[in-house]
Amino acid sequence: MSSSNPDDVAATTEATKKSALHYAKAWGENPIPPAGLSALIAAQHMRPFQLTPMLFPPVFLFTSYLNVFGFKIDAAGLSSAWAGLYMLLASRRQQPFMQKLGVRGAFRGVTMGLCLAQVVGGGVVWAFGNRDKEKVVRLEKAKEREERVKRESGGG
Repeated sequence: MSSSNPDDVAATTEATKKSALHYAKAWGENPIPPAGLSALIAAQHMRPFQLTPMLFPPVFLFTSYLNVFGFKIDAAGLSSAWAGLYMLLASRRQQPFMQKLGVRGAFRGVTMGLCLAQVVGGGVVWAFGNRDKEKVVRLEKAKEREERVKRESGGG
């Protein structure tokens, strides 16, 4: 379905250019990646217990909580910053080459990749987010919740 119309080609190119930014924004606004990152980090550092890396999972779970309750921009910025910090600390640990090929090494690579995706996605949301629009949406949802609670409780 190729089109020879220059306007169609320009529109397709425009849509293609927007898609990478769109995917990054969708990733940064989603509460699931920080929760998954939390699980991966906890799985790596629980046995043997390592205190410093285990400070990260509660922060990522908190950012998921913030995101669910409508603070998407703040949650994205916070998770992006902490993912970058984890990447920095994890990249400083040295591993022999053969350990990189095992299960632990693969887990570590997946975690670092998710951290990179979170830094990019969260950074895009934080940098280009509209806080006023987010506040209006959050207040509308709170009002809808109140009305639903009144209806369900039988109050007028």
